[in-house]
Amino acid sequence: MLRSGEMTFFDMMDFCAELGMDAVDLTGYYFSSYPEIPPNKELFALKRRALDLGLDIAWTGVRNNFVTPDVNIRNTDKELIKNWLEISSKLGATIMRVFTGRNKSEDFSKDEIKEWLVKDFKTCAKYGEELGVIVGLQNHDEFLFTSDEVIDIIKRVDSEWFGLILDCGSLPSDDPYKEIEKLAPYGNYWFVKEHVKTKDSTKVPADIVKIASIIKQSNFQGYVSFESLSEGDPKEIISDMFNTFKKAL
Repeated sequence: MLRSGEMTFFDMMDFCAELGMDAVDLTGYYFSSYPEIPPNKELFALKRRALDLGLDIAWTGVRNNFVTPDVNIRNTDKELIKNWLEISSKLGATIMRVFTGRNKSEDFSKDEIKEWLVKDFKTCAKYGEELGVIVGLQNHDEFLFTSDEVIDIIKRVDSEWFGLILDCGSLPSDDPYKEIEKLAPYGNYWFVKEHVKTKDSTKVPADIVKIASIIKQSNFQGYVSFESLSEGDPKEIISDMFNTFKKAL
């Protein structure tokens, strides 16, 4: 709906406020100017509307690829991240989502590629520190597929300005909830989808009540986002997910 223009960010904020949410995500690539940065006038209008509705702007996000052998692409994406961290700061968002990217080269080992990944994330974390925005890796089962791999990268980057957006729907496993529990202590922000994935990446309906229980047990105090990737009315789906989650808490 955002891509087609059927819904604007303003419409989305109105919906979230009516539903009783506390905050919204303004993902970068749903701005019409992306990857170019939007004008301040547009940003500040969104910021003002959020204030009027009693909403925080919790995060933004970009698409990047740090696992490609093409150094030029990686450098361009670092500049993209730096620019959008500035946008995040202007909006008042405290965390911005980044990805690993998807590796399509067989010329390098996974360990070699992880070296690039850690180096680039360290650079981005320094940008985040300068602008007051945490760079949050969303585990997205594109290159890092297990909780242990994600934790390894977080520890190697070793910066309080680099964190984790814990995507509950992107941990393919025989027991995805165990994987979620492993990552829980590292989560700066949680991302709940209506599905989880089995070992072969088959999507199965998520146990929202169980996820809420894991979050509660981890003593997490931050924001939880909800995303639907299913066919149907997204407002109805998100409303059901949100209300189920609230009741579980």
